[in-house]
Amino acid sequence: MSTSSVSKGCFVFKPSAKKKKKLQSLESYFTDGCEGAQSSEARFGLCQHLWDRIKTETGVLQDELNRKILDSLLDFTRKCSSTRQHSDWASQMRASEIPTAALVLGVNVPDHDMTFQSLSELLQQSVTPHVASVQAKECGAMKHLMKRVLERLMDTAVDDDEEEETEQSGVQLHKSVHCSFSTLCDWYITKTKKSSSGTPGKKRSSPAREQQQQQPPVVIIFKDLEAFNPKVLQDFILICSRYIERLPLMFIFGIATSPSTIQHMLPHSVSSLLCIELFQSLSCTQHLATVIDKLILTHQFPFKLNGKVMQVLISIFLYHDFSVRNFIKGLQLALLEHFHSQPLSVLCCKKKEALLNLTQLSHGDLERIRQLPSFRRYVEKQESQEQVKLMTDDGHLKEECQKLIKGFHRYHKHYYPVLRCLHTLTSALPRYPLGKQIRELHLICLEKNVWENEDYQSAMKLLKMLAKDELIALLQRCAETLQSTKSKKMNKAAAQLEELLARFKQLDTAATEMAPTVDDSVTSPIKNLQKKTDLFQLQKTLLEMNESRRSKKLSPFEVLRNEALEFVDSLVKSHLSPPESQTLHEVCYYSSSAVVRRHLNATPRTSIQAALSSPYYYLQNESLKTEDGTVSNAAPDICIAYKLHLECGRLINLYDWMEAYATVVSAAEGTDPDSDSYGKVDEVKHARFIRAVSELEFLGFIKSTRQKTDHVARLTWGGC
Repeated sequence: MSTSSVSKGCFVFKPSAKKKKKLQSLESYFTDGCEGAQSSEARFGLCQHLWDRIKTETGVLQDELNRKILDSLLDFTRKCSSTRQHSDWASQMRASEIPTAALVLGVNVPDHDMTFQSLSELLQQSVTPHVASVQAKECGAMKHLMKRVLERLMDTAVDDDEEEETEQSGVQLHKSVHCSFSTLCDWYITKTKKSSSGTPGKKRSSPAREQQQQQPPVVIIFKDLEAFNPKVLQDFILICSRYIERLPLMFIFGIATSPSTIQHMLPHSVSSLLCIELFQSLSCTQHLATVIDKLILTHQFPFKLNGKVMQVLISIFLYHDFSVRNFIKGLQLALLEHFHSQPLSVLCCKKKEALLNLTQLSHGDLERIRQLPSFRRYVEKQESQEQVKLMTDDGHLKEECQKLIKGFHRYHKHYYPVLRCLHTLTSALPRYPLGKQIRELHLICLEKNVWENEDYQSAMKLLKMLAKDELIALLQRCAETLQSTKSKKMNKAAAQLEELLARFKQLDTAATEMAPTVDDSVTSPIKNLQKKTDLFQLQKTLLEMNESRRSKKLSPFEVLRNEALEFVDSLVKSHLSPPESQTLHEVCYYSSSAVVRRHLNATPRTSIQAALSSPYYYLQNESLKTEDGTVSNAAPDICIAYKLHLECGRLINLYDWMEAYATVVSAAEGTDPDSDSYGKVDEVKHARFIRAVSELEFLGFIKSTRQKTDHVARLTWGGC
């Protein structure tokens, strides 16, 4: 008798190893779609070098600007830590309060992270290893705030629920701790005992210093105080005050608006538990002025911004966020766009490197030079034979471009010292005719000839009204500015200015006594005014007085003053012409202000409406391409629902809206119009429609209404 058996088995087959996607490098991203691919690698190298230089210099600058305020905070923490060790009555009273530093940073919130990061690092290096930083968005409730503080101080997992803790295994209990200040106190005591038992061979420091090292403070940083829930903050401070004798706590409040925020958020019963000291950081406008001075107003940084792009970045700073960090991001964006879109940006580098890169330019790059507007203007000014050579002979063009590049770098070497001199003179004048900040004067010089400006003329008139001491002090500062420049022409100008200053000092204080006496012919009209006279005689007398005043001889100081101001005026007219007047300025100056504005100051509403009304603009799917004003049947559900809602009035019937939506979707699916299922609403279409309506409500195009339960209210009009 034959038997048969059936067996079942489960066999595992390892899938073939998938080839990992190779991540594109930064260079490949840059060169993809880059105009002028031949020089794209060299341009990427230059762009990355300048990018890293911006990052490095701004980091150093940030540390220098924050050094004073950070040093003050470090001294404050050390002082508060040492005060706890004193036994006098005042120190004991202070020890019952929580030392608190109110750090006013300003409304430039995006820049605060860098400041707090530097502060945390310095505190951990020189004062205490126990530093915790918290933000309002992660501390909505008291238990969340406690949990974040303990996790960051103890560097371990924290359970905020007792029931969850008891249900965990023994291994998990070993890894996590209970969320309470008693746990933190026990941990702190254990830590200080371990640190106090140092190596026996270690050199002993002073008793006060040793005591401070044994009991380092526990610093808690509240980055954005205004955003915290006042109730949560009050409860946390009350709890901390109960443990102040066991735990050397210290608070740092990051304030964006005003110190009065503490009074508004904390009642007197809570604020009296704090010993508050105020610290004021450097204003963001001063920070911006320093960044512009280091990165833009210098000939050592080859990349430049034209007036419109500069105005866009400054406007975003002044009218949106006051963020220097975002200003630097805008500068980096302009840098990236310039090197990506301008093939001739390979010449945007130091002079020696630019001259070397010029010799390696291809015929196509030289043709691009010939097409530059500034170069075409330069060619038009040349003689006919020279014009033919420049437009046909590549070798001759390279030789001429070398001269032009040298002149362009020389222009920048002279432009910035003279700009600083003019700003030194005009920033001291009343009402600041040419601007209070040097960036304002720089913007004027970028747009047109500054000496043709009416404000410039009024500034020169005001300079003639300055007192001798004031004028000499300003000219002395100008001479120092010119002397600091490594340029023969500027040093020569500084020497001429020093000669004028020496002549000012040689003026005798008794020069007024040597002034020529006024003739009787001059004073006689004044005597005649005392007599009775008719209108004709009065007019004649006034004209005589005016003529005599004009013919009056100038004093030695007035002559020398006019000579000095004429010298400054000649420097301005020689060296402060706009960059657009320089040949090949397109190589270094980025001018696409519209691109920068679109990236940095985008309008979300416009983008959303463009995406909903014309999805092809963003998705680039050929099936979505339609004529203006229409939406393809194959468009996303939200686009179809959006287009249909534009045809409705103030109130939209949801059922009619859904029926119209189902009809459009059926046409997109290719359903026969004569069939019974055409335009019918099934479960899938119903769900898709509900999702599209919910998305439109989330975006703010519609809202539910109490007038009719099966209707929604439209919120936008005018084709929006």
